[in-house]
Amino acid sequence: MAEKIIPIVRQPHAAPAIPAILEAPTGLLSDQLARPLHDLRISVTDRCNFRCVYCMPKAVFDNDYQYLPHTSLLSFEEITRLAKTFIAHGVEKIRLTGGEPLLRKNIEKLVAMLAELKTVHGKPLDLTLTTNASLLARKAQSLKDAGLQRITVSLDALDNATFQRMNDVDFAVDDVLNGIDVAHQVGLGPIKINMVVKGGMNDQEILPMARHFRNTPYILRFIEYMDVGASNGWKMDEVIPSAEVVRRIQAEMPLEPVAANYTGETAARWRYADGSGEIGLISSVSQAFCSDCSRARLSTEGKLYTCLFATSGHDLRALLRDGRSDEEIASVVAQLWRARGDRYSELRTSQTDGLQRANKVEMSYIGG
Repeated sequence: MAEKIIPIVRQPHAAPAIPAILEAPTGLLSDQLARPLHDLRISVTDRCNFRCVYCMPKAVFDNDYQYLPHTSLLSFEEITRLAKTFIAHGVEKIRLTGGEPLLRKNIEKLVAMLAELKTVHGKPLDLTLTTNASLLARKAQSLKDAGLQRITVSLDALDNATFQRMNDVDFAVDDVLNGIDVAHQVGLGPIKINMVVKGGMNDQEILPMARHFRNTPYILRFIEYMDVGASNGWKMDEVIPSAEVVRRIQAEMPLEPVAANYTGETAARWRYADGSGEIGLISSVSQAFCSDCSRARLSTEGKLYTCLFATSGHDLRALLRDGRSDEEIASVVAQLWRARGDRYSELRTSQTDGLQRANKVEMSYIGG
């Protein structure tokens, strides 16, 4: 029997040191590679009701798995306070994630608190949320009423058997599709659909997914299977490169490239030549986009991670609960971002065993 891998995601960290000279945020902050701080992804729970093979495989996240106690999670007030700090440094987009964020009790309250915040230019935040849609139909209206603007839904297949092999639970595709439609009806949009493509498991669903979401208001995005965390048993030969996804679709439905919406956008955009919609390709493995990455990640218990593939984080919760001032916390964030030099995906190759085997933080802990 293969050895069970237990993800290491809760290493103790001392609170970051407070800089000797404090500084007020200016809205302009860059790291060592001149990348600005533009996006903040906030994980609101480490729990999920799916057991996707690329994120929370059941062999690790079983009935005995110990989730974080509620007291360890950032409160909504703490999340909002940190969000204000990051916005002061230039963040314009906040994505709520998990785990499954809709499992967090009263998530609509947090959405409402964040929706009141403005960017340094006085504009509304781009406030969004990623979900598996299992609870979306019943929560879509309350999320919209609270101020959520749009959502991204994870859906890895249209075929029920394949879908259930990917998420390892008994949940029907039609229920996901219904949640998507309800969200569209209440005005959450544009809605993006994320499909993680794992070779030999669901790559036969590429064309059915493209056909289904063509001529709809929804944007389908194909994500290369990534080596996030230590629990998913990632292998390079299970990666279907984005170029192959384009090739398969192009053979039936001609595509043409589209310019990015903004610098640092994760997905390369393609549209159908006949004007029947667009797709996106997220190619962290085959076409790394580290050079433009402007995303910071805040874990469920308040650790700042400057890369999806990081092995350690910086404990901002400790600063909050030690009574540090907003200026002190903002100065810490500035210091950490300026020191950032992460470019894991650019360094990764099929031979870099040391990178692949490192105790990287789990996706369910900091979101995708």
